[in-house]
Amino acid sequence: MSGLTLKEIASQIQAEVLGDENFTIHRLASLLTAQNEDITFLSNSKYRSDLSLCKAGAIVLTREDAEFCPASINRLVVKNPYFAYAQIAKLLDTTPKPAEGINPTAVIAEDAVLGKNVSIGANAVIESGVQLGDDVVIGPGCFVGKYTKIGARTKLWANVSVYHEVEIGEDCLFQSSTVVGSDGFGYANHQGQWIKIPQLGRVIIGNRVEIGACTTIDRGALGDTIIEDGVIIDNLCQVAHNVKIGKNTAIAGCVTLAGSLTIGANCQIGGASVLNGHMEIADGVIVTGMGMVMRPIDKPGIYSSGIPLQTNKEWRKTAALVLNIDKMNKRIKALENQAKS
Repeated sequence: MSGLTLKEIASQIQAEVLGDENFTIHRLASLLTAQNEDITFLSNSKYRSDLSLCKAGAIVLTREDAEFCPASINRLVVKNPYFAYAQIAKLLDTTPKPAEGINPTAVIAEDAVLGKNVSIGANAVIESGVQLGDDVVIGPGCFVGKYTKIGARTKLWANVSVYHEVEIGEDCLFQSSTVVGSDGFGYANHQGQWIKIPQLGRVIIGNRVEIGACTTIDRGALGDTIIEDGVIIDNLCQVAHNVKIGKNTAIAGCVTLAGSLTIGANCQIGGASVLNGHMEIADGVIVTGMGMVMRPIDKPGIYSSGIPLQTNKEWRKTAALVLNIDKMNKRIKALENQAKS
């Protein structure tokens, strides 16, 4: 790419330039790998000592950190360097679109409604009754089922499957091999045999939602599975039928959400956590990684579970103690009663 001057970048991120505002930047790099044509950032003051080793053409940092930076390096002073980094990454992003134009091998139903500037990749299938908004991009090998609606500027990377009657909002992003609207795990047991219950609900996804690769979102059994605006979900997550996720909640990789779970707004769920179904999680809850949430949480805060990694020898001792807690509790109560008498 041709690059951007520091003046152009500063105007986009509301930064003050200390140095040559006409200096041209071509790439974004980390603090210690950046070279002369790169821009980098310092968001944690404990790494100030690395500034003397930096070879970047420019650094984004706070005013407090700027005085520790060599005067020979151009500086962009901001209040929040990490947020500025995110903005610059968008300005310098070279990621290609999942598709450009409509590939002749795409299969598109005659009654599908396509907005302006829609792109559909090779071997994608767009079924009857589908509505695609302006600037929607459907990657190669995608499947979009009957009567599904996808809002403007939403992008689906390769091999995403969206089942029938799903509604997806605007400015969403779905990574490869995501599945939206698959059947929930609904069965009735009759005389030892599992009888499948048709899943008659839908999946409703708001605006600015991003879903990672190989994540599955099941449709509702009767009502709908609902993901509200601004939610981000990482790779390899399972969202079961009738789950509801509130606005701007973030869910890290390999999380499992059981059926009919309701998660509030602005929550953070750490990687590999498992949350039980048919309960509610309040707004503003943070569950740290590998959390096992078996009961409702009605107050915001940070919640954790599990035992940190130990050597096997230490773990065996811990396990033995845990298995004997009931006996120890009874002995302590007996001793307390003796002390009182």
